Amino acid sequence: MTGMIADMTVNEAALRASAAAGFITATDIADWLVRAKGLPFREAHHVTGRIVRLAEERRCTLEELTVDDLKTIDKRLDRAALEVLSLDRSVASRTSFGGTAPAQVRRAAKAARRRFLGKKP
Repeated sequence: MTGMIADMTVNEAALRASAAAGFITATDIADWLVRAKGLPFREAHHVTGRIVRLAEERRCTLEELTVDDLKTIDKRLDRAALEVLSLDRSVASRTSFGGTAPAQVRRAAKAARRRFLGKKP
């Protein structure tokens, strides 16, 4: 691992494109519909499926949809829904232990350095 990571180059653009291509924020929009709009999860899941289908048909990411696009699916979807579809916001929102939020990733990296390299970060 040490040798691999020592000279590793991260291709951030490729990572971002890969994450965006998989409709990873679909879970975020379903959860938001439950919390912010009071939909039962079953209905939120249904609405989210229609959002994903629209993005698939248009061959775009969820983040590329507009508020007008979303309103064609459900009138309760508004500008706040667009924020939920942001990949950066999705990553940052995972703040629990082991989550993807930058602070959690830094914490895990420090712990890994201590454990595997015996180094202080």
